[in-house]
Amino acid sequence: MNSAYSSLADWFEYLNADCDYEQWSQSLYERLCAEGVTAGAGLDIGCGSGAFTRAFARRGFAMTGYDVSEEMLAKASRLSAEEGVFPQYVCADARKIRVIGGRKADFALCVNDCLNYIPPRDVPAFFRRVAACLRRGGAFLFDVSSAKKLRETIGNNAFCEDRDEVAWMWFNRLCEDRVEMDVTLFAREADGRFRRGDEHHVQYIHEDAALLAAAEGAGFAIRSVGGSYAAGAEPADARVNVCCVRR
Repeated sequence: MNSAYSSLADWFEYLNADCDYEQWSQSLYERLCAEGVTAGAGLDIGCGSGAFTRAFARRGFAMTGYDVSEEMLAKASRLSAEEGVFPQYVCADARKIRVIGGRKADFALCVNDCLNYIPPRDVPAFFRRVAACLRRGGAFLFDVSSAKKLRETIGNNAFCEDRDEVAWMWFNRLCEDRVEMDVTLFAREADGRFRRGDEHHVQYIHEDAALLAAAEGAGFAIRSVGGSYAAGAEPADARVNVCCVRR
């Protein structure tokens, strides 16, 4: 069994294209603009293969993407080079991020389930770490897959998809505070053979009140709490989106 996103890295954006990264990025940008953040430096925490990092780099932001998966960061670097943007990518656990170069950032993102990989006991310290990376007034946009989604849709369920070039199976087990996930992927190689990859993931269930309390305890002021940005890809109550600013 491989670590999370070791096999999925090359296929993640392709398999999740229905979430409409362009619309999602635009929604995030508009929310930042509403908080007066229209330029400067940004952090993409749990950036994966860099979809949001690249989107904000194309808008002229000086972006740094953090992820614990070296495979995801390698994919992010390749896609960025193909698009002619060059964010900085750093291999780091989200709970241990730090500002590179000494300049505090104008905003931070932690979206598309990254926070679900952090155990609830570590969330307060994570928010304090993010606050330390932001200037006063800096915005922090984060989300989680909702408790309802993990308990009722993902947990104790299985999903699969078969495409010409890739097939995957996803088996989930609901536990008290988390969902244990086993993913098997078969990807076609250049010679036509399929390579198998197996990964284990753990996503933790976060209650809204606990997240908001942790953010406020770290020095953030909550600006808004809402449902899914990518309205066409999932029900509104499947995701909790929060905008806050560092006091």
